[in-house]
Amino acid sequence: MVLIDTSVWIEYFKGNPKTRDINKLIDENCICINHIILAELRPILRTRQQYELDDLISYLPIIPMNINWDEIIQMQCSNIRNGINNVGLPDLIILQNAMQNKIMIWTFDKHFQLMNKIIKFKLYE
Repeated sequence: MVLIDTSVWIEYFKGNPKTRDINKLIDENCICINHIILAELRPILRTRQQYELDDLISYLPIIPMNINWDEIIQMQCSNIRNGINNVGLPDLIILQNAMQNKIMIWTFDKHFQLMNKIIKFKLYE
């Protein structure tokens, strides 16, 4: 399974060729989403009146979230100690969610590439 981050979805909706694997992953039923990513995407789609996309994205499998705040704090401490600053809580929660469920993250957000050097997790490439 691949948890597709908001940054990738936005590029997909724009038609960016770097996201063409999404169609293959959809066909293979390998895509999932979580409530944070939905909360980031759905307002964008609704304000642009892209109601069909809004409906379609709501049918993706939703990965349950179990936020462990101590783990989030540890990840952020590791980031700061290693000079990775300004990582927002949503990204840390998305990372923790993927790690808990042992799934890959597909993102264009540079914070994830930096964090992967100190916190081992699976990135889709």
